[in-house]
Amino acid sequence: MNAIVKQSLGSLLGYIEKEEYRGYDPYDGLTSPIFKLPFFNSNKIIRLYAQQLVKRSAFNLRPLLCIKKRLNPVTIGLCVQAYSYLTKTEPQNAMHHISKINFLIDELEKVQSKNFSGMCWGYDFDWEARYAKIPAYAPTVVATGIITNALFECYSLTGNMRALEMCKSAVQFVLNDLNRTVDADGDICFSYSANDKQVVFNASMKGARLLAQVYSVTNDETLKDTARKAVAFVMKHQQASGAWIYSKSEVGGWVDNYHTGYVIDCLDEYLKCTADDAFKPHLKKAVDYYTANFFEADGAPKFYDQKTFPIDCTAAGQSLLTLARFNQLALAEKVAAYMAANMQDAGGYFYFRKYAANTEKISFMRWSNAWMFAGLSYLIYQNQAQLKST
Repeated sequence: MNAIVKQSLGSLLGYIEKEEYRGYDPYDGLTSPIFKLPFFNSNKIIRLYAQQLVKRSAFNLRPLLCIKKRLNPVTIGLCVQAYSYLTKTEPQNAMHHISKINFLIDELEKVQSKNFSGMCWGYDFDWEARYAKIPAYAPTVVATGIITNALFECYSLTGNMRALEMCKSAVQFVLNDLNRTVDADGDICFSYSANDKQVVFNASMKGARLLAQVYSVTNDETLKDTARKAVAFVMKHQQASGAWIYSKSEVGGWVDNYHTGYVIDCLDEYLKCTADDAFKPHLKKAVDYYTANFFEADGAPKFYDQKTFPIDCTAAGQSLLTLARFNQLALAEKVAAYMAANMQDAGGYFYFRKYAANTEKISFMRWSNAWMFAGLSYLIYQNQAQLKST
């Protein structure tokens, strides 16, 4: 394994632990006390544009707006996932990593969303979108799916039964609280949250992945059958090239790196957990498209299939997870080395985004650091696993 990759991970881990997993987020603008005031707490246009202004400003406006560093549930989940890999790659430090896992699982229990059928999670900030409004901690299948995948990895690698029980509980959120779009064949798409009926392909696949993972332990055929219907729905919308657009909405027609990676990883996990080979051709076509269209020769992870910039840390972290999953380790190391050289600060954290003419150097704990922590840890884990098998 490239020494640069290990050094990058060590520096990042030191930063994350020093900050106690707390940090800013691209979408945390509405946590400013200003937006708790009358008028500002209800005017959609002002809230939407203020959120975008805080996100897009090259200058970090958050201290001026009294926005505090916060603990995001997805950050917690991704760190659980990363520490789980480290228990295997750094056995000499396994007890330290396990203690961190147990602490973070405690935190996940504290920040779970209330009054739903099972455990579930949302983001720790109000989110104002063009067609939706999601309050802080309102659960989504995206946040829940990322966290439960981390918990299932934790169970698989460390035997943590509490992590498995949390996954089992979260199944009830997916089955009972999410809305469903049903097509003519009876196949389904899970909604993004309990309060919408959006058809977002990567989001629904995260729900299907959770059902398949828990099925692999419980052998509950209902979970397998429901997961299959959700996977079949998304596979029908795969393009001839192997790609998926983001969603069926009129503004969701783009193809990007990390949402494509999410679908691929979820599909592969479904196949492994259920032994259902029907969708293997879809997976091969998707992986071929992904590896051929989302990376520059120097290892830079492209944001879109047809456009390089911005270089983005969520895209990079997910690239490492997807490439390493399919043993594309040389390309994954190239991506990691590029990010360490071009996007990592001397303080250990990763910058938000690099554009053709400038780089936004704000540190975001969930968007940048947690995803890179998970990706780098998994790359090293997969590299060691391959070495042991040869």
